[in-house]
Amino acid sequence: MAFKLVLSIDALQTPAAPPPRGPKNTVLMTNRSRSYFYYSLCLVLVTVISVRSSAQTYPEPIREHLLNGLTVLFAQRPGDPNVLIKLRVESGAAFDLAGKGGTMALLGDVLFPDPVTREYVSEQLGGRLEVSTSHDAIDVTISGRANELERIVDFLRGAMVTPQITPENVVKIREARLRQLAELGNSASENADREIAARLFGNYPYGHSPRGSVETVSKIDRPDLMFARERFLNANDATIVVIGGVDRGRVMRALRQLLGPWQQGNRTVPATFRQPNPPDARVLVINQPGADTAEVRLAVRGLARSDHDAEAAALLALIVRDRLRASFPELGKAFARHEAHDLPGMFVLGASVPNASAAKAIASASDVIKFFAKTAPTAREFEHAREERLAEISRQTSQEDLPEVTADNWLLMELYKLTPPANQIRSLTEADLQRVAGKLFKETAHATIVVGNAELLRSSLGGPIEMRSVKPEVKTTTESVIPARKP
Repeated sequence: MAFKLVLSIDALQTPAAPPPRGPKNTVLMTNRSRSYFYYSLCLVLVTVISVRSSAQTYPEPIREHLLNGLTVLFAQRPGDPNVLIKLRVESGAAFDLAGKGGTMALLGDVLFPDPVTREYVSEQLGGRLEVSTSHDAIDVTISGRANELERIVDFLRGAMVTPQITPENVVKIREARLRQLAELGNSASENADREIAARLFGNYPYGHSPRGSVETVSKIDRPDLMFARERFLNANDATIVVIGGVDRGRVMRALRQLLGPWQQGNRTVPATFRQPNPPDARVLVINQPGADTAEVRLAVRGLARSDHDAEAAALLALIVRDRLRASFPELGKAFARHEAHDLPGMFVLGASVPNASAAKAIASASDVIKFFAKTAPTAREFEHAREERLAEISRQTSQEDLPEVTADNWLLMELYKLTPPANQIRSLTEADLQRVAGKLFKETAHATIVVGNAELLRSSLGGPIEMRSVKPEVKTTTESVIPARKP
């Protein structure tokens, strides 16, 4: 619904001086009453429009399916000069080969091995090309001018139908990945995030980073990527979203012609894994000699993304974060987050504190989760967290980012059969958060790790602890050597 309101500026102004007494006073008072009426009407209409805008829902996509099983979600935006395409392959790093963490991330890298492709999309098509790999999926996002739709889809065809997994490309992208991992390995925060996942999940797939490590990625060869491509990179295991200034017929013609030949998998690989054992109750101390601060992490098992309580867990994380920050000054920048995956993920609390305060930080984090396991958050905490989360969603749905946010929400609804996050948040109550906190925190084992100076930490940490040094990293090769072809 649209409103058109035309008001005279003079009608909204009141006289600068009181009107003279007499017969004319009635007319002047009538005019003033009308001005107030128009002013009030304007405020009402603005309020209605504002409420309608804040309650805006995502449009329902048009659903199509190619003969190879590829699911298509489409919406036309008349007048939009651009088009956004997001392709999700629903197999991620959870399916990395044993001992070769980072296999699926490397497969994502080799889809577009030449940096010139990204430069062309940016400079010639006015868009961008990004590939990201999580535990659950490989996402390819590509955008550009709508009149270049066929060229954009052709880039996807080259990546999915005829990927260039040549020996030269494998060596090139593996060396690039190893350099990135070597740089990340110097970060205490990155090390702490990696170690808390390994401590909580052990050999379970979520126990290793989707990026892998220098040690595991260095073991990945071309046959590993060929195997992963054959098994997981299939059309019937993917969903593509197209949003922009293009019509439905043109989109479907381009997809059928260019992505129709994409191979269909013979069978679906179920995401079933042996459940991890309970984590070791001891505090794991990872020595980082000379460190001035310690990275503290405490984690418990979380919920799956398809769980209807997952959004409540994300809201609870904001309340836990604020309560943890208020516990003492050194935790002023502490965080808490719920990491949901296809299978139950992780609820983690963390902070960077002086080595001498690590024990106090661990005790505070433990006290917070014990408190919320039995007690509901206050009404003020609940409302503050809900307003923060809704404000974050509102910022994401700016006009510039709306197509991509819409694509993410469509994928969320299509794959996990969930309503948009904002709708879920508005329907939550304090009792819901107390129930979810009990599910997460009551009588559950937690993992605790500290990355810092072991000499200083040993004296301050009480109770049983386990000491370990940072794992040695495998050096990357300085010169790329093309491996011999294997039969």
